[in-house]
Amino acid sequence: MRLLEGVVRPYAWGSRTAIAKIRGLPVPSAHPEAELWFGAHPGGPAECLDDKGKPDRTLLAEIEADPVATLGQPVIDEFGVRLPYLLKVLAAEEPLSLQAHPTAQQAAEGFARENAAGIPIDAPERNYRDPWHKPEVILAMTPFDALAGFRNPARTVDLLRELSLPELDPYLGMIAGQPDRDGLRALFTTWITLPETVLADLVPAVIDAAVAVLAGGKTEFDAELRTLLELGEAYPRDPGVLASLLLNRIHLEPGEALYLAAGNLHAYLHGTGIEVMANSDNVLRGGLTPKHIDVPELLRVLDFDPADPADLSPAVSTLGAERIYTTPAPEFRLSKVELDGTGLRQPSTISFDMPGPQIIAVTAGRIEVRGGGHTITAKSGQAVWLADADPDVTVAAVTSKAVCYRARVPLGVTAK
Repeated sequence: MRLLEGVVRPYAWGSRTAIAKIRGLPVPSAHPEAELWFGAHPGGPAECLDDKGKPDRTLLAEIEADPVATLGQPVIDEFGVRLPYLLKVLAAEEPLSLQAHPTAQQAAEGFARENAAGIPIDAPERNYRDPWHKPEVILAMTPFDALAGFRNPARTVDLLRELSLPELDPYLGMIAGQPDRDGLRALFTTWITLPETVLADLVPAVIDAAVAVLAGGKTEFDAELRTLLELGEAYPRDPGVLASLLLNRIHLEPGEALYLAAGNLHAYLHGTGIEVMANSDNVLRGGLTPKHIDVPELLRVLDFDPADPADLSPAVSTLGAERIYTTPAPEFRLSKVELDGTGLRQPSTISFDMPGPQIIAVTAGRIEVRGGGHTITAKSGQAVWLADADPDVTVAAVTSKAVCYRARVPLGVTAK
């Protein structure tokens, strides 16, 4: 067992309050804090702390020093000598880029192809920085908004018609005449490849039409149109503004989650959540960003099959104080644990079977993790690393309320 200190990623879209509050630090923070990473990603591995609370070595170094003891042979056999997931707190104050992730096969092929072409790993135009796929799940800690998956084309036809904009008629015809995945592909491809001179006129016209609809009173597409206005203000000539009209607008309440498989075009808009993803950097961007966009490669990986928002939610089950979110991803499983130090409203302890590797991140209160005669205390904003070789543990709340999130590889791991 090791106490972990996470790594803060100061991206511009982050919050100046959410992560600082979780860590018990003054707010507002000096700069936006977008993500708090707990994992062994080479770009920001968590720090293992010694008995005095001082950094000892990174979790990446801890794993590399003894892969079998830390990861376990079954994990190594399936994923190699690497922690296959990354656990993070994500705090979005502004929208993230419109993006999708490749399948495992696409990632392996793309990585090999770009290596053969001699493109440096850190080059801005690089699409594939590793040979892995990147499924992910986001679990809302606060109300959380996102765009995810292509909406039923028939509903998109209704939305575009409600805008009553003549400039949209040629594009509306593409999907109205073929309201299926092929119609979505045709319209999205057309929009994302429009010349900037056309976007300079079309995007403001669509925004003005949205303003007119909203000013006219209640509309069933209120959230979609308000999102369009928000994105249009930040990215006035970006094709991603138009693409947002094709996607499901999803709102999560705390405790609800969203699972994003390969090929799902998505953008997180606002809110704080716990995210677990396969340990990969492969992102194909489609807009709402100044970063590199490779349109042909994006189109190659996108899944244009319409997605019902209900189908994007992970399966949820409850086992004692643990709420488990199950997805098809073999690299990770995420769960939420709420403990009551008084034992009056909820259990004050929960026991976890090993094997690992597991990470327990605390976002409220303080916990003790006990196992094999050892005890580690972790406060909000810290995490505990459990290696495969560690004994079974008991997690106890030492405050009146404690909330933590548990990530592990779903290789027969259970909770008692």
